[in-house]
Amino acid sequence: MSKEIIRGEHLTKKYVMGDQVVHALREINVTIEEGEFVAIMGPSGSGKSTFMNLIGCLDRPTSGTFLLDGQAVAQMSDNQLAEIRNRYIGFVFQNFNLLPRTSALKNVELPLVYAGARNRSERAKAALEQVGLGQRMDHTPAMLSGGQQQRVAIARAIVNNPMVILGDEPTGNLDSRTSEEIMAVFQDLNREGKTVIIVTHEEEIANHCKRIIRFKDGLIRVDERVPNPVDARQVLDNMPNLDELVSA
Repeated sequence: MSKEIIRGEHLTKKYVMGDQVVHALREINVTIEEGEFVAIMGPSGSGKSTFMNLIGCLDRPTSGTFLLDGQAVAQMSDNQLAEIRNRYIGFVFQNFNLLPRTSALKNVELPLVYAGARNRSERAKAALEQVGLGQRMDHTPAMLSGGQQQRVAIARAIVNNPMVILGDEPTGNLDSRTSEEIMAVFQDLNREGKTVIIVTHEEEIANHCKRIIRFKDGLIRVDERVPNPVDARQVLDNMPNLDELVSA
């Protein structure tokens, strides 16, 4: 039987803006189990970003119940939430969010520094090896391509061995081939048992996932399984390398 990682019951989030109340989420119910690969979709203002902030423990619901690995995190203090984020969740952002003058290795070590962990260098090296950047550990972000920077960000996200990897438009700044390379990394991590949840506005990217949840007007309008997720590595095998075409 699969283990339940995320459960939201009657999740509601309201924002007061002047004399108006904005209903970002309207009593949604959702469950995500260990080992799922989920795409969160929806237009601007649909509630998808609010939902990601809640499951990433970056915000609290106005009402309803949110459980992360069985823990009611909404009632936790800010310090407790910070600890939960560092232990349970790895974040990958559209803009990479790397320290510009710091090596890839030191960037990946950051969550371990915050956690007071030992063997930081060894663990960071292992994470970089896992995403295929074993030869780029001493490079700063300016010395890396966009795809390589995103691999560093993924290595940073997995270095603490989190239960959930959250990606916020992780391919939004990348070209088609590099996007497939990043999705291949996510699929590899998912095959190893990681729970991966990404926000994306691209159907092509969502179709790599096993499940798509579509938001609109603060509600979950569609929650569907993807019968045959696109295999990124197969796509890459059949995709021409543009750099080689240009130089030919």
